[in-house]
Amino acid sequence: MNIWSTVEYNDLDKDEWYDVIQYRKNKVFESTTIYRIDLTENNHTLNVKRNFINNVSFLISEILFVPLEEKLVYSTVSRDFENLNAFELYLIDLRNTSSLVRLTNNEIFEQDLQLSTDGKQVLFMSWPLGSTRKKFNNTQNRLYSVNLANGQIERLAENFFGSIMGYTMKNDDGVYILGQLGTEVHVYTQQSSTKNLIHHNGWNGTYRSIVSSRNTNSIAYVYSSFEKPMEVYFINNIAQLQSLLAITNFNRLFTERDLPQAKAYSWKNEDYNQMIEGLLHYPPGQFQSKNLPLFVLIHGGPADASLNQFLANAFYWAIMAASEGWLVLEPNYRGSPGYGDQFIAEIRYRPLSVPGKDILSGVDQLIKDGIADPHRLSVGGYSYGGLLTNWLITQTKRFNAALSGAGITDHASAWGTMDTPAFHKYFFGGFPWEVPYIYQNESPIYQLTKVRTPTHIITAEDDMRIPASQSYMLERALYYREIPVKLITFPD
Repeated sequence: MNIWSTVEYNDLDKDEWYDVIQYRKNKVFESTTIYRIDLTENNHTLNVKRNFINNVSFLISEILFVPLEEKLVYSTVSRDFENLNAFELYLIDLRNTSSLVRLTNNEIFEQDLQLSTDGKQVLFMSWPLGSTRKKFNNTQNRLYSVNLANGQIERLAENFFGSIMGYTMKNDDGVYILGQLGTEVHVYTQQSSTKNLIHHNGWNGTYRSIVSSRNTNSIAYVYSSFEKPMEVYFINNIAQLQSLLAITNFNRLFTERDLPQAKAYSWKNEDYNQMIEGLLHYPPGQFQSKNLPLFVLIHGGPADASLNQFLANAFYWAIMAASEGWLVLEPNYRGSPGYGDQFIAEIRYRPLSVPGKDILSGVDQLIKDGIADPHRLSVGGYSYGGLLTNWLITQTKRFNAALSGAGITDHASAWGTMDTPAFHKYFFGGFPWEVPYIYQNESPIYQLTKVRTPTHIITAEDDMRIPASQSYMLERALYYREIPVKLITFPD
């Protein structure tokens, strides 16, 4: 006996599928409506009125009001991150809201907009990818100003060798600048783009989140170092930078515990005999000890760096690993900021093999110096650190275990599914079909026959940056190769 559906197949073709989405069509989320909110008070009642200003066909990241000019300056973003030219600065005159002036036309990611003290310029930082000259140029973080009268763009701290980490305006039209050199972030000042950059002597460590008063010389900032957890500090003027009088005590608990000690550590890589720097975290009570079990903790980015600061969270857990008895090496491999533009640009076309050599050279040096036990070595990282972990286990059998967090296994498929494909285009020098040999040569999946390292993999189910499929791919490959492997997927 046959059982047939009473619904004709042709009838199914007539049904409307409301949940079907055509990719790239009707992307209403790529537009923004700008309103002005007017607040008035009458008889202790707050009245709110919303006034339409403009609708623009792109997403707005930051918006800045310029009272002197009665204008709005805003930066744009894109959810797709397919082209860096989607990230620009625009200006709207509130006296003629139909006007729209584009202030930039480049391939950099503008962010952190601030108005100059005189109200005539807007300052912004650039991400370390792109160029103000329309041509690709992978650089460190930079600081620029745009003149609202003539649109002229100038670079501040132009001769600074390191990376700009933050800034805030002074009350005399100058600017406080946080600059990273190596593993340190210090405070600098500059009155204008034509004046010299002045370094202010403070304490070794990392200054961040600096803000200043528009009426006095006082500034506040967050500071930390290997020995000092993060706290907020306040000084009346820049000359008091070494006073280090904290106005908060949020992390007092850390100061009451026996914590690891850390120091900077340098070595030379094998291919260019080039100096590479990193951080060494020793287990509590074992500072400068020898023959310790080593865990190589690789930072993400790649445009990030391990710094002289106190961090203990899900992404920066060197202190926690050292507290469990590990000697932790955090390498600032080529591609890390703080060591010059050439250093950060050297990973183009070789985004894994170049950093990988730097890291393995560091392990070699630690063993040669008698600091690390060659029989107790492990490696791990998250995001770009996970990617480099995947790469390193294909290059050496020396590691006893690996921890791969949200790491890419195959670059071509990652380019096709991630939310930031522009990064691959720039770092690899083209699309997968244009430079397939680079995508293949730098992808761990094509070298997994060499893996012998037991690997623990972690990923997030809805990760758009590094899709979970990359971790599934690695787990499946190691499973078929009978390499001990465990994959844990977290929700969301």
